[in-house]
Amino acid sequence: MIIVMRVNATAREIAAVVERVEGMGFHAHLSEGEERTIIGVIGDERPVDPGLFERLEGVERAVPILRPFKLASRDFHPKDSIFSINGIKIGGKGLCIMAGPCAVESRQQILEVAHAVKEAGAHVLRGGAFKPRTSPYSFQGLGLRGLELLAEAREETGLPIVTEVMAPEAVSMVAHYADILQVGARNMQNFALLQAVGQTNKPVLLKRGMMATIEELLMAAEYILSNGNSRVILCERGIRTFEKYTRNTLDINAIPAIKQLTHLPVIADPSHGTGKWDLVAPVAKACIAAGADGLIVEVHPDPQQALSDQAQQLRPEVFAKLMDDLRALAPPLGREL
Repeated sequence: MIIVMRVNATAREIAAVVERVEGMGFHAHLSEGEERTIIGVIGDERPVDPGLFERLEGVERAVPILRPFKLASRDFHPKDSIFSINGIKIGGKGLCIMAGPCAVESRQQILEVAHAVKEAGAHVLRGGAFKPRTSPYSFQGLGLRGLELLAEAREETGLPIVTEVMAPEAVSMVAHYADILQVGARNMQNFALLQAVGQTNKPVLLKRGMMATIEELLMAAEYILSNGNSRVILCERGIRTFEKYTRNTLDINAIPAIKQLTHLPVIADPSHGTGKWDLVAPVAKACIAAGADGLIVEVHPDPQQALSDQAQQLRPEVFAKLMDDLRALAPPLGREL
């Protein structure tokens, strides 16, 4: 349920409603807009009489939320969420481009890529220090050393970094180095991990699971939001279908559909979505045209020598051309880059 306060509701009236909500054993989540405050009533599935709140001073109306995701819903937060990460805005009119290698492989590699994507205009450096791989014999990442190298790249370029965290017990360590915590597709429904990142003060990039529905993605986001972390970025990275020509089927439909349902920013991952470097640029542009708030793209100085995801990583010069194309595409779409 959401409780919509009157335009002129006082702080005392808002506090009284919050007290009533919490006195009933629920949690109260405040969303303060330019004109009015909306209070979300979050808790178990007990039916609640709207009249219990509509009789309180300062309340305009109380409206049940029928969707299972409450805090992620536009019913609770009608306007787009916009937040900053080290001065970089996520959401809103501007596009945020995250770029870097699939995995941090060496100091030389990550620094070379970091400078290249920064020069091309990327806003955030991506790179995996811990890599969840299908095979236990595949490269698993450099671990702590990878985090240290990412931090060094941030120091040299000024780019904030996003990297994946794979387990609840690793959250504090990864959060010490990263500016954005990534929850990968394989961990989208790792509920202990979702709760752990929800209890941090770091933004979370939540990737859609390989076989997850849109509602399941939003319910995963709800776990993070309900633990107090409001800075969640959703990522469409393709789902597994019967098609084998591409690595995944990137669900461009999902981008506008998700943006209708939620206020959270949505970015796309055309690298994992296609699995082929020569498909990344056209699909990336299609995602922006569909309404994505940004992209996360894999870039490597020598993809053929990469220790993971060789086929989908762009060379720096190809990424730079993509950025030029996006600069031309953004203004007609009412976006900025």
